[in-house]
Amino acid sequence: MSLADLRKDYSLAGLLEKDLARDPFRQFEKWFQEAEAAKLPEPNAMVLATSARNGQPGARIVLLKGVDGRGFVFYTNYESRKGRDLEAQARAALTFPWITLERQVIIEGTVTKVSREESEAYFHTRPRLSQLAAWASPQSTIISGRGVIEESLKVLEKKYAGQEVPLPPQWGGYRVAPETVEFWQGRRSRLHDRLRYRREKDTWIVERLAP
Repeated sequence: MSLADLRKDYSLAGLLEKDLARDPFRQFEKWFQEAEAAKLPEPNAMVLATSARNGQPGARIVLLKGVDGRGFVFYTNYESRKGRDLEAQARAALTFPWITLERQVIIEGTVTKVSREESEAYFHTRPRLSQLAAWASPQSTIISGRGVIEESLKVLEKKYAGQEVPLPPQWGGYRVAPETVEFWQGRRSRLHDRLRYRREKDTWIVERLAP
């Protein structure tokens, strides 16, 4: 099949300024609820883009685990590649690709670690094996084979048998505080709707971008 055969026209909906919520968090909540109602697989999956100290870009899919007026939260190993990137350059972009709804949300902003208390509270909601895996995996480092982490997991299961798994010191959350949030809705003839909230001090300015 040629790529030309995959072309489609977008026609499910439009997005007008009068339809927007007053701030991007309310608008995101509305679209997220619609993604859940449409039974999209893992609607909280988002592409996280970072940049290393030397400018090398990196992107991967992570899961949104919290959102409020302060920003968008995900959790990871602080010593992973993304953790090292964010230590060097505390800025990131997030993209939610809700393709079935012909929508995407793009968030750009600054990144800070969430509090240790917040990380600990979330950590203990995870399945026990996921908690142990956070200890077992030296994320993003080169290992000789899968057996390395499987053996590490077995050791940890014995070590913490019958007791609570503590939060690893190298594991926790990041919060992306948005400076811009763009809501993209596919339209016919590639004349898509792109409405962007831009923070200006304590106010959100809405701007329409050309498709």
